[in-house]
Amino acid sequence: MEEKKLDIGIQGIKGSYHHIASESYFNENFNLRECLTFDHLVNEIEKSEIDMGVMAIENSIAGSIIPNYALIDQNNLIIVGEVYFKINHNLMALNGQNINQINEVFSHPMALLQCKSFFSEYPHIRLVESDDTAYEARRISKNNLKGVAAIASIEAAKYYNLNVLFKSIQTIKNNITRFVIIQKRTNQPIIDNINKASLKFILDDKRGSLAAVLNAMSDCKLNLTKIQSLPVIEKPGKYAFFVDLIFDDINNYLKAKKILSIMASHFKVLGEYSNGL
Repeated sequence: MEEKKLDIGIQGIKGSYHHIASESYFNENFNLRECLTFDHLVNEIEKSEIDMGVMAIENSIAGSIIPNYALIDQNNLIIVGEVYFKINHNLMALNGQNINQINEVFSHPMALLQCKSFFSEYPHIRLVESDDTAYEARRISKNNLKGVAAIASIEAAKYYNLNVLFKSIQTIKNNITRFVIIQKRTNQPIIDNINKASLKFILDDKRGSLAAVLNAMSDCKLNLTKIQSLPVIEKPGKYAFFVDLIFDDINNYLKAKKILSIMASHFKVLGEYSNGL
């Protein structure tokens, strides 16, 4: 009997970086479900319309994607995996076009920003922000738009039969995005083959409280790989800390988790999973 494929949701469409990252993680063995926004993706997961979602959470150039941290925290979601993916931005247009015939380039604001230096050599080109990279590639192909180009993945050019004018036009070549795999939170903890965790905690406003927590992590032999603070909106002056940590011994992690749950005024596990690096 053939195994049922998972329904995997992304923000964006076929050929987007979320789609390519999904293929990298799930080995193409899934049904792609396209969502217009991250809010739409979260709603589909919570309604159990899809099994899992793939969500960008951090970029090596732009840093943390704060709204997505909030979506995971504020909804009934948990991180169950991650994948790091190198982003290569490519300029593409209809076949037969060259760079001198291009008047406008459409793409996601982040892609435009990351390729800004490239376009300084072409002052005649107007850069226009859009919601999705692959969407613009598809729009150009579908509507046979001349004089218009998109910044998107090589895969998008193949899917939508566009000619790649220039490859890897991003200013910083080592452009890595971290994507997390999210699903609906269940009561069944996932503790097999985990060596990384994402946690959230809020501390009492006392001198040295954060230092004490960091010392506890160190004493339990945990390696803190990321810390991000966000203000607690309903409690002015208080901050929530989002941390990622990796560990070699799960017993050290379980010990630390007990200690942190006591030290913090609020403690939440956002995910326990295998390190993607």
